[in-house]
Amino acid sequence: MAIQSKVNKKRWLFPSLIVLMRVLFGIGWLLAGVTKISEKLWFKEPGVFLNEYLISALEKPNVPLFYKIFIENVALEYMMTLNYVIPIVQIILGVLIIMGLLTIPSILICLFMHINFILSGNMNLMSLVLYTSTFTLIIFRTEIYHLSLDKYFNLDILFTTNENKREKNNSMPPEKERLLRNT
Repeated sequence: MAIQSKVNKKRWLFPSLIVLMRVLFGIGWLLAGVTKISEKLWFKEPGVFLNEYLISALEKPNVPLFYKIFIENVALEYMMTLNYVIPIVQIILGVLIIMGLLTIPSILICLFMHINFILSGNMNLMSLVLYTSTFTLIIFRTEIYHLSLDKYFNLDILFTTNENKREKNNSMPPEKERLLRNT
């Protein structure tokens, strides 16, 4: 009985840690968006912070040339749109990841946004933690669906491998399946 209890604890411990990581990751993105609106005044002083950020990125030697061209021709051109879109998207993605709704697409969008942040010449400890967390959540994507709305609405089937789908959709006992294949 004690051995069974230890096995059951191990079965839920790792998925619980991955869910905790997912929730903390979502909180990080949620706070990033809220901070931009509240503390960095992206909405009260539109374009000021983002313009300074983009101009300073152009001056950094560690920013790749192709990204400097992107900043000059796209980001600065659409700076006001990005000023409003970035924090709102960060808040929405944070909430979706916390709730576990459309989790994998949300994590991939976060990865895209984070890659842009790194390409703009910003690499620090927090960036490294978020970047590593992103890949950890993608690698262990089957565990992120515990306690999620994706699992509740059966959306997790959309983002799992075919092998996992077969196991999940196979509700028929093996004996009956074998009989049906033989007929």
